[in-house]
Amino acid sequence: MLRFQMLASVLALGLSACAEPVPADEAGYDAADVTTPAATAEAWPTHQATEAEITVADFRYRVQTLSDDRFEGRAPASATGERSAQWIAEEMDAIGMEPAGLDGSWYQPVPLIEATLDEERSSFDISVNGEPMGLRIGPDVVYWTQNPTEEVSIAASDLVFVGYGVVAPEYGWDDYAGVDMTGKTAVMLVNDPGFANPEGEAFNGEAMTYYGRWTYKYEEAARQGAAGAIVIHQTEPASYPWEVVRSSWSGAQFTLEREGELELVDVQSWIHVDPARRLFASVGLDFDALAQAAAEPGFTPVPLEGASADAQLFTGLRTLSSNNVAGRIEGAVAPDEHVLLMAHWDHLGTRLNFSGEDQIYNGAIDNASGTTAVLEIAEKIAKSDTPPARSIIVVAVTAEESGLLGSQWYAENPLVPLNETVAGFNFDGMLPIGPTEDIVVIGYGASELEPLLADVASGYGKYLTPDPNSEAGYFYRSDHVTLARQGVPMLYADSGSIHVERGAEYGAQVEAAYRLEAYHKPADEYDPQWDLTGFEQDTRLMHDVVRRLADSEDWPNWYEGNEFRALRDAMMAERED
Repeated sequence: MLRFQMLASVLALGLSACAEPVPADEAGYDAADVTTPAATAEAWPTHQATEAEITVADFRYRVQTLSDDRFEGRAPASATGERSAQWIAEEMDAIGMEPAGLDGSWYQPVPLIEATLDEERSSFDISVNGEPMGLRIGPDVVYWTQNPTEEVSIAASDLVFVGYGVVAPEYGWDDYAGVDMTGKTAVMLVNDPGFANPEGEAFNGEAMTYYGRWTYKYEEAARQGAAGAIVIHQTEPASYPWEVVRSSWSGAQFTLEREGELELVDVQSWIHVDPARRLFASVGLDFDALAQAAAEPGFTPVPLEGASADAQLFTGLRTLSSNNVAGRIEGAVAPDEHVLLMAHWDHLGTRLNFSGEDQIYNGAIDNASGTTAVLEIAEKIAKSDTPPARSIIVVAVTAEESGLLGSQWYAENPLVPLNETVAGFNFDGMLPIGPTEDIVVIGYGASELEPLLADVASGYGKYLTPDPNSEAGYFYRSDHVTLARQGVPMLYADSGSIHVERGAEYGAQVEAAYRLEAYHKPADEYDPQWDLTGFEQDTRLMHDVVRRLADSEDWPNWYEGNEFRALRDAMMAERED
């Protein structure tokens, strides 16, 4: 397989007998049927004995196994993807956890709708004064629908530039002010106004807020009555190149299967910045000037006079099921109180690779690393001579790459009550930088979990560092945010960024190389040259944080003024009643 040469060169410096699943049938993989023997059990990665302690060897074994080609990129609701979920359940069993899923199982089924665009039959283009631009799917634009219907269309839908597509009353901000979007298509920038105007009083400077998430933008466009929504991609504010958009939104897409009607635009899309510039110029508008104006208070929508969108989308639909995997360690003193550990097991599966022959998106860093970390922490606790005072629940969630769907399902259908969940810790995309001076906190300044982390980190000679790439909005791009939006205090502490010998520049090199060369690409695969000593140390540190909270009587909260504080206060008041 192809190696991620840039990252590799930088980093080179430094059990139970569960049965196998059957292949997917025409209706999709039956996630409940995980005990049907397969004819070729030897084809699946196997298990090996691991230590009670958190070790580099165990970390290497689990990351390498979860990113093995035989799991084919761990796509949710696929036979190979669900087999990787079963492998995680087997690991939980082997280390001494008890099942915490539904009906005494290791699993919480997550109902999904898989939608696959028929690219040959489907079409999407923008016309200016009646002349089509000739946009190409892939190089110029990607598009899809989340509406669970086989055919949707928009015709001659007028385009309106709505800045960042944000309605934020707390900031006095309304990018849709004065315009009726019914039947129209919203054209908007990626990220939020704080990125381009970090000195402004609104938003959070360069640190992206939830308003910068593409999920929010499509939701808001629907609330405004728009028929379509187009996000303009730019690499710097998006924090990833166009190739990531192209690969992530090609192939099958998932949404949660829900009852009732959903508020969705008919056509969701991204457009590359180059054809976007041509579009603006063709209607006599200066893209750069408008983008700058959009970051200032008082911006009002700008119709792209003479420009309209036409689309006809044909989508194949299947109702499928994937699995969250859940294990538990019972507390000896307060077993009904739980500390939550979470990581997503899924990745992108196999799909077209536009830059090479390797078609497997292994997801070694994203997120075999985080899944390994929660298993390592759970194993050390489960094999301890002294059980924790409170219970530990570990949930490896599915469909994170499809919009945090597995964790959203868990947040709405928790396996333990949220008001009995003391706090949660999310692990996602740990980089193999090696030993560092610091621990990076994504969304720094959010909760009372941070002083606990800082105190434990000081014992390791480490200190806390705010996310050095806060403009990427990682706090709103990983699973902890779905629990946070319910009120549960969550901490997303990442691997450090300042190498003990090579400093911050080295860490920044590794992070940038991964983000630009391997994130959501086949190059995100295990490399035996990785220095995993930082993984080991950081996971040991996080174990100590989890264990200290589990052995305490503390109930951390969000800081005063945090957007989730009121939700937690209400939740805890109900618990006390």
